[in-house]
Amino acid sequence: MKWVNDITKLLGIDFPIVQAPMFGVTTPEMVANTANINCLGSLALGDLDAEKSVEAIRKTKRLTSKPFAVNFFAHNIPEITDTLKADYVKAKIFVEQLAKQNNLIITIPELDELKINSYDEQVDAIISENCKIVSFTFGNLDKRSIEKLKSSGTVLIGTCTSVAEAMILEKSGIDIICVQGLEAGGHRGSFALEDIPKIGGLSLLAQVSEAIKIPIIYAGGIYNSKTLLASKTLGASGFQIGSLLLGSAESALADFEKKRLRKVNESEIILTKSFSGRFARGIKNTFINATEQTEFILPYPYQNKLTSELRRVAKYNKNADFVNIWVGQSINEFSGQSTAKIIQNLIEQTECDSR
Repeated sequence: MKWVNDITKLLGIDFPIVQAPMFGVTTPEMVANTANINCLGSLALGDLDAEKSVEAIRKTKRLTSKPFAVNFFAHNIPEITDTLKADYVKAKIFVEQLAKQNNLIITIPELDELKINSYDEQVDAIISENCKIVSFTFGNLDKRSIEKLKSSGTVLIGTCTSVAEAMILEKSGIDIICVQGLEAGGHRGSFALEDIPKIGGLSLLAQVSEAIKIPIIYAGGIYNSKTLLASKTLGASGFQIGSLLLGSAESALADFEKKRLRKVNESEIILTKSFSGRFARGIKNTFINATEQTEFILPYPYQNKLTSELRRVAKYNKNADFVNIWVGQSINEFSGQSTAKIIQNLIEQTECDSR
């Protein structure tokens, strides 16, 4: 298989394989492992503030001199209304009581105590750290941010979950589009919060490749050479892998989370808004089951902030029923090998199968 293409040239890498930016799973070590074998590592900054973003970027730079992407959430922050205030109180009481019933003692901050970060300060931090590859999800960047990043020589990678979203990104000057299929693990990259596109990945990929002219990275269900080659046939020039790396040595998942992951079956993997307020695909558990039966799910990022302390305490107590373990529909062995070794195995397998 010929790996060199428009994406490898644009990003300065040898192989167009992208390690997915999985906030809460990705570590600087995972990013460096990927970058050091000349693929694209992606540092997940999520909605961190500028100081913590810079800290993560600098830690990654100490581990690799190769190019890597930084990724953040391009989300809109809902206005705090009287309705949201009332809903927050109800949701807070529900989560605290549910935790107590399951021997987890938590104290959730009041709404006015939450620190909600926009991506504006991250853009400035990224530019100051001279990061030249930026990916984002949950929407499109505002015109001013696009201009600031492009003027500093940054390659921009946007995420789409529909043809319409892909066309918006292309029209606004984004360089590469990551097409995310419904089967992908973790959060949907959809612009919408509620009525998200429900089209399968390969069908979406084929349609997007016909609708736009800029390079495409495909994300969703790639876990071996056959799935990678299928996405290449349908128009992808880059191949993003996430779930394949969840069990890796560099993954931030705790041992008890990896153990739960390796026991999962397909009937346990669902889309849920229970932990964050945005649809994400992961393993069903007690918290999800209880929350999905209520009306106590706030819009992102408020639900995400609401459940943060619960997840922290549950992780400390090694309780898999109250942490979010995101995973896609393509179940695999979730190897504990290094990120580099897992990706190298995929490259070798693909080269063998494409002969």
